[in-house]
Amino acid sequence: MKNFYTLVLTFFIVCNLQSQAIYKTIDSERLGATRELKIQLPRNYNPDEKRTYPLIVVLDGDYLFEPVAGNIDYQSYWEDIPDCIVVGINQADTRPEDLFYDDENYFPKDSGAQFYEFIVAELLPYIEKNYKASNFRIIFGHDLSANFINYYLFKDEPVFRAYIAFSPEFAPEMISRLQQRLSILTEQTFYYMATADADIKALRASTLKADSLISAIQNEKLLYKFDDFKDANHYALVGRGIPKALNEIFGLFKPINAKEYKEKLIPFEGSPYDYLIKKYEDIEHFYGFEKELIENDIRAIAAASNKKDDIDSLEKLAKLVKKKFPDSMLGAYYLGMYYEKEGNFKKALLQYKSGLLLQPSQFIDKEIILEKMYDAEEALND
Repeated sequence: MKNFYTLVLTFFIVCNLQSQAIYKTIDSERLGATRELKIQLPRNYNPDEKRTYPLIVVLDGDYLFEPVAGNIDYQSYWEDIPDCIVVGINQADTRPEDLFYDDENYFPKDSGAQFYEFIVAELLPYIEKNYKASNFRIIFGHDLSANFINYYLFKDEPVFRAYIAFSPEFAPEMISRLQQRLSILTEQTFYYMATADADIKALRASTLKADSLISAIQNEKLLYKFDDFKDANHYALVGRGIPKALNEIFGLFKPINAKEYKEKLIPFEGSPYDYLIKKYEDIEHFYGFEKELIENDIRAIAAASNKKDDIDSLEKLAKLVKKKFPDSMLGAYYLGMYYEKEGNFKKALLQYKSGLLLQPSQFIDKEIILEKMYDAEEALND
């Protein structure tokens, strides 16, 4: 039943996205032909903003683009992952030629080499010229295209930071080459691979072999995750793997949850406010873009500050919130909370009153502000 509802949700997401996708045709000198692209931009995309977005390239875009783009749109809506630009490359009529490799050295050759260069020399520059794409790039592939994405790892400076390989149909020697390359990475790189119990037998066997070698690699720069799904075949495993892969890639970006609060935030040696600043600095350093402060994290830091009786941290948080959200009730709410903690209920009451004239947030509305006002008034009268 759970899988049924998941499929229904995915179906509606996919149907909705079909009307949102931008269809482009790009002229390629490398291919000597035109190539059709599917592009999904974030809902709040503004070309005039300085903000940039992670770029996700999806091979086999004919069938793989919609489920990937649907998951991106859904998870970013709930702020679990960042907004992303998703680009699918249609290959229905050219797949064998695009993914062709030499039968002696097993690297791209002829039409395969041309397709390889098309992505590096034409597609990426085209997207970066026309859209606000960041340097944090992810690539998806399935069976033959899941093998092909590995070739981008062998450049001196790999083109992508994250590789998603669903049931890869490895070229000869690719598994050993992959093991060697992943062992010497010097930049943090995500590598996700998946198979399933009802996958194509030969592909399942080679994927399990690859996992046994990759999982033994001792390289702190490699962030590796493998899934072996139950009750899924060669095609169903893709739907199961997309959200799992995204969760792994953007684990650092995710809002502070109960587990992080308990295991990382509370034991943190510095103040809760310092933890917040470090988290957001780490996100910017790793992903190459700045994460906007979200209310979930504000609430977590405020709770930790109260738990630790850290008034200074609460004050810094309140001032940051006021600066980031000048038109929201948030700043008045947290400044009022700080003054209450300090014992200055008169200032707390003034802050709460000022909040009544501002815009409500996701969690703070007029009723909550009024409750805080009543509490502050009672404390003043005691």
